[in-house]
Amino acid sequence: MTFDSDSGLHLPTADDELDQRIDLLRQLGLGDLDDEFDRFAAQLARDAGEPYAMVNLITHEQHFVGLHTPPGSEFPVVGRTMPRDHGYCPDVIARRKALPLPDVCAHPRFAGNAVVDKIGIRTYFGAPLIHQPTGTVLGTVCFVGTTPRPLSTGQASLQLIKERANTLMDLIHQRAPRIHCPRP
Repeated sequence: MTFDSDSGLHLPTADDELDQRIDLLRQLGLGDLDDEFDRFAAQLARDAGEPYAMVNLITHEQHFVGLHTPPGSEFPVVGRTMPRDHGYCPDVIARRKALPLPDVCAHPRFAGNAVVDKIGIRTYFGAPLIHQPTGTVLGTVCFVGTTPRPLSTGQASLQLIKERANTLMDLIHQRAPRIHCPRP
């Protein structure tokens, strides 16, 4: 990430893996909506105790191939795509590691994200989906909520999202036997 001294913020860098990611997603047969990914997201949302969970493949925009949104009108509806500059998953892609934000508003850089105002997001936990052996980040798995979490829940939530990222990569590898995808 690049530090912008004028704004005092760390800004995402260019996505050097974009072309490789798009090719790999095509080879793996990923990118289409999938009931299995939706079920995965729904189970993650239940286990995390949060209203939203996503399996997000990032190309020129974010594609939620797995999505769980809460039923009812109490929560805003989230669509299947979102611009790359919305949300926190692009930061996970750039970092190449999990991003725990028990309270996004506690961090000025993250508090100004469009999803805070549009959807009311106050907590975010996301982890990268890293393809082995290429090391390419395919996307993310995340859960988000509309109320901040106590900091004391951070480690358990971080562990949950990391475990689910590993489980999801195992699922992706099983679904794409034509590509050599050994687990590390």
